[in-house]
Amino acid sequence: MSRRSGWMAVDKNMNVLIVDDYKTMLRIIRNLLKQLGFNNVDEATDGAMALQMLRVGNYGLVISDWNMEPMTGLQLLREVRADAKLKPVPFIMVTAESKSENVIAAKEAGVSNYIVKPFNAETLKTKMTSVLGDF
Repeated sequence: MSRRSGWMAVDKNMNVLIVDDYKTMLRIIRNLLKQLGFNNVDEATDGAMALQMLRVGNYGLVISDWNMEPMTGLQLLREVRADAKLKPVPFIMVTAESKSENVIAAKEAGVSNYIVKPFNAETLKTKMTSVLGDF
């Protein structure tokens, strides 16, 4: 795929939903997305809130923390993949844990990609490119 068509493929104006129960992390991810040119970013502070937003909104990408209460990122991912309308939405899981059983569980649940904290804009861009295409 040429770079040119890559530019066409990824709409930087798409809505991105970031999910984390830690406000500081939401701010960090929002800032990283902004550096990458994505400005339409919504936030949810738990999985249940995120699911509600996904069902009424139109999102091109979900970036969710794994470790949240009462609904974890893994539970959210399973709900998204079980919903016919939401199933195709790319889903990147963020976690402080790189334990292989977590990675396997996320893969089995249909995660698009996986980021281990801490990470920078370059890592986020690499993971997003693998899921969305070049931008």
